[in-house]
Amino acid sequence: MDSLQQQQQKKKRKERNGGKRERKSHSHSNTIISASASASESNALLFPLLMAAALSRSNTNSTTDTVVKNCLAKFLSQPIQLHDATPILSLCPLLLRSKSPHVATLAAQFVGTASLLSLQMNHQLVSDSLTLKALISLIPTSRKTVSMAACDALLDLCSTCLRRQRLLHFSALEALMFAFLEVQRSSMLISLTTGDDVNIASLRIVFPKGKLPVLLLNAAIILINTCNIEQLRKIPSKLSECFSACLKEVWREAHKKMLNGEILGAGQGMNLYFSNITISNLAESIFRLSIIVDQSAGLMYSNNIEKRIFWFSEDDFKHFILSQWEVLPCVVRRSSSASLEVDEIFTSFRQSLCFKDSFPSVLSSILQDLSSCLPIDSDELDILNFLMEVRNKLGCPLINEQDIRVLRTDNQLKQEMRFLQENSGSCCVRTPHVLCLDDILKCQEAYNDGYTVALRGMGFRFGRLAFIVDRLASIFGQPSAGANLYLTPPNSQGLARHYDDHCVFVCQIFGSKQWKVLSRPNGQLPRLYDPCNILNNETIDNTRDCCHFLLKEGDVLYIPRGFPHEARTDYDTEDGSVGFSLHLTLGIEVEPPFEWEGFMHVALFCWNTQYHRHPSYKSLSGILNVMSTRLLHIVIGLIGNSDPTFRKACLVAAASSQSDMNSWLDLCQRTTFSNLIDKISSKSWFSEAFKSMEVAIERNEDPFQRIRWLRHLIQERENVEGYDWDCDVGSTEIKDTFAVYVEHKGMAESVFMDIKSKFCREVSYDDVATNYKTLHEKYREVRKQYMHGMLSLHSV
Repeated sequence: MDSLQQQQQKKKRKERNGGKRERKSHSHSNTIISASASASESNALLFPLLMAAALSRSNTNSTTDTVVKNCLAKFLSQPIQLHDATPILSLCPLLLRSKSPHVATLAAQFVGTASLLSLQMNHQLVSDSLTLKALISLIPTSRKTVSMAACDALLDLCSTCLRRQRLLHFSALEALMFAFLEVQRSSMLISLTTGDDVNIASLRIVFPKGKLPVLLLNAAIILINTCNIEQLRKIPSKLSECFSACLKEVWREAHKKMLNGEILGAGQGMNLYFSNITISNLAESIFRLSIIVDQSAGLMYSNNIEKRIFWFSEDDFKHFILSQWEVLPCVVRRSSSASLEVDEIFTSFRQSLCFKDSFPSVLSSILQDLSSCLPIDSDELDILNFLMEVRNKLGCPLINEQDIRVLRTDNQLKQEMRFLQENSGSCCVRTPHVLCLDDILKCQEAYNDGYTVALRGMGFRFGRLAFIVDRLASIFGQPSAGANLYLTPPNSQGLARHYDDHCVFVCQIFGSKQWKVLSRPNGQLPRLYDPCNILNNETIDNTRDCCHFLLKEGDVLYIPRGFPHEARTDYDTEDGSVGFSLHLTLGIEVEPPFEWEGFMHVALFCWNTQYHRHPSYKSLSGILNVMSTRLLHIVIGLIGNSDPTFRKACLVAAASSQSDMNSWLDLCQRTTFSNLIDKISSKSWFSEAFKSMEVAIERNEDPFQRIRWLRHLIQERENVEGYDWDCDVGSTEIKDTFAVYVEHKGMAESVFMDIKSKFCREVSYDDVATNYKTLHEKYREVRKQYMHGMLSLHSV
């Protein structure tokens, strides 16, 4: 079309000025190009010629365009030297904005080529705002060749994170996303090919479409995966939503082919376009675009969740908290008078599974839609740091023992047997722990052989469960909660007798299951991540109390942490039938900051930074004060090791939809806080804490490892003396400081007792609660971002 326009322009000029002048101009141009045959001559002439041509843009004509085009083409046809390219940089904005598509295309090619000459040249180009704006303006254009050249140049400029940030500053991402949506109006069928790594998530995506959509998509994904949270929030919501929908369409196709092993071999795909987009790149972009969107909001009323799982009046829940929470198991039977809205929270989940009486037959199709939910560290408060750590694994299929367990308990040996562990050698091609299609199909076979299929992280895979789990965490003042699914065949037992380090609510979705819950072997609540030392069956059976619960559809069983339990499908005592069981286990994991011990550490930190003023840390009195405060933290930990109340979940951040709940619950929390302060005040523990610190330093161990999470509060304050725990515990500074403390041990104990007395007397519950809720909200925000990101990678 451009050549047709040029011919029409030539014809008009001939009609207006006569053909003689036009032919003379062409002859003059050819003479110049011919005369510049040698590189040295062309280099000498290019700059003044391009300057003259660029400045004549106001009188654009085909002759000028031809001169500029020929000069740029000649310049690009030979190896470009750094000193030759530099003079033309000042012309780039003018050349890129040329009305001639040929000139704009060649100018974009020059920018891309020049950016690869050196880091200095690349930096100079991305620092030139006029050039960047002109280049970005070429992306959303109807001229295909111009857009492709602009995309190529942008990709050449994206050599480092700093340069990508510069492009983001000039809205390059929005331009790329908009242009992609304009040119990509139909579905993108894809293929996969091997990447640079054996990791399955490094598989590269191959497109049968033209080059432009892939270039746009590749550049957009690179910039999306560079964005920080604020930059992601600045993307127009409608644009982000539409672009994310396109990415998910590609993702579904890629996930299907990855699971089926449909991967192109060497020599295949000759007519396809091989991109640099990997499975993990694509998954990360979908994840990032989703973490700022609340996908679970409005799924159902929160008070229905509370009523359905726990109680039908406020008094019922109050009784549960005061008498049974973390103390005794109990069961909530489905009420025949329960409203339809209340029951809907689980029936809608069943419907999302395409649930019918033959549910086990659809097991394989459900598993094929699922991806791995890679674990996030319990104290991770930066979702982008998490993505950085897992970016080479994000998007891979289910991982055995992490996402899924297929197991049964041998009734004679009383031991668990793993199905996939026995059969994984021959069917997992690339990574032994990653499930392929053959593994998933064998899960159905395992189920028929009496194995239970257990799926972890259901709240990150099913939107209808995500909101339930989120509300459950809010009710108990925790940043997050968990949900696992257990499908057990008739007359079978999955997990062997065990106890959990977290409280669980067993929700019977379909069928029935017989539960046996024994009393806790000791009075202590097990802590999260502590080893669960399973007692042998004989010892457990000797416990005095044992409760049996037959759960039917709609029933909910609460089991506190530390209570041994086991369950199996069995004959229903009423109708004698045997059937399979499907139940959800909703888990409340109480992490260290959100135990009452954690609240007391926050209390000491707040008091120390707000009310207690240490002398200079360099002085003897300063060292004694700082070390005594540290020792008081150790004392709180030592008391927590022996006192059950310190291990209980702190409900200060709990939030309920019930109007009157918060008042009596707040009073309970204040009373507990006051009691714990009294316990700290009445016990010295100086010698024990001193010895604990001494032994840790001798062994180069960290006595404050369990409360490292306090750094998240420290980061908000400057110059907090005594809380520099990020340094090596075995460093000379720590050893020398404690040596001074040891040398003046008698004086140190007196200072310690004085600090403890002041803390117990002056600390304010309201101040502590405010800081505690701030910490809780930080944890909660990251967990919700993780949940939204993982939900976006699942279509169920």
